[in-house]
Amino acid sequence: MRKKNNRPAIKPAKYLMYGLMAASLLLSGCANSDAESPGSDDYVVVGFSQVGAESDWRAANTESMKTALCEETGYKLIIEDAQQKQSNQITAVRSFIQQGVDYIVIAPVTEVGWETVLAEAKDAGIPVIIVDRMVSVNDYSLFKCWVGSDFKLEALKVCEWLNSFAKTNHIDSRDIHIVNIQGTLGASAQIGRTEGLRESATKNGWDLLGEVQGEFTKAKGYEVTFEILDKYPNVNVIYCENDNEAFGVLEALEASGKTVGSDITGGEIMVLSFDGVKSDAMNLLMDGKIACIGECNPLHGPRVRAIIDSLENNQPVDKLTYVDEEVFSTFEGISNIDLNGKKYSISSMDDEKLLERQKLFSIGAYTNETSDAY
Repeated sequence: MRKKNNRPAIKPAKYLMYGLMAASLLLSGCANSDAESPGSDDYVVVGFSQVGAESDWRAANTESMKTALCEETGYKLIIEDAQQKQSNQITAVRSFIQQGVDYIVIAPVTEVGWETVLAEAKDAGIPVIIVDRMVSVNDYSLFKCWVGSDFKLEALKVCEWLNSFAKTNHIDSRDIHIVNIQGTLGASAQIGRTEGLRESATKNGWDLLGEVQGEFTKAKGYEVTFEILDKYPNVNVIYCENDNEAFGVLEALEASGKTVGSDITGGEIMVLSFDGVKSDAMNLLMDGKIACIGECNPLHGPRVRAIIDSLENNQPVDKLTYVDEEVFSTFEGISNIDLNGKKYSISSMDDEKLLERQKLFSIGAYTNETSDAY
């Protein structure tokens, strides 16, 4: 068993919004502080194994953790970048155990293969919090709780938007020919977004032509688009499992002389996507280049901090915590969708809202006050 630090329980703090928080963090260097060792008893020490830096979403997720769990808020954060390799994550977790950190946070590369190292953390008495992607284990007591997105629901909402779009524009379901560019195979986001599309295609009678691997990167999205156009010349909807893939797809479509747009029965190709973090994606949405984006909220830091604060005060925490997420589209005529009897609003995007999101996804915007909304 590790020796617990003799420190007072940390109580949740209140912080000023946006500008004041950003200024204080930048002055103190908090937003960029990665602790090299546990150090002082005055802080709660958290070891964070991050997947890597494969996307804009991941960068925002890392900054959220850095900002929420810094010395100004009573924490020291040790971040290990796994560079997309689970073996690196397992090594990092074992290093955290050896250092005797107070909590371990893992954003897993894939769902399987975690039983052994999580059991080691449990034996050491270190609570583990899973963020973003889920882990698949037989014993769910191996981790304290999980924070993240309902990836299948994200997919179902985007697909229902497409169904509503088709009905509004009198497009026969048999005239929708889709290719899915998947993310990293085995990742929770890939599994949920793929399952949601498959179910929707079957339900609505769409022609799901194929699934190709895009690895959540712009480079791979660009590469496989040429293969898609060659193999599936009748494709008129490309479903990208994140925005970075969509960026590559759009460049490849332009290079191939294809027209991106909503007239999918008249020769144009529609692009659907997920994340909605980077301004580039929202600008493409406003330009009609991306038809619909299912938001994936990266701001896990405040929720993780709230969970640890509760644990420090011996308060119960929920096993699963889902973040709130929107669906964005600038096409007129679809203000909401109905999914299994529940209505979801479709949010439009304009310059004012874009500016709000730019502030939100900047260093210092990750406060308790924003965590309930995003």
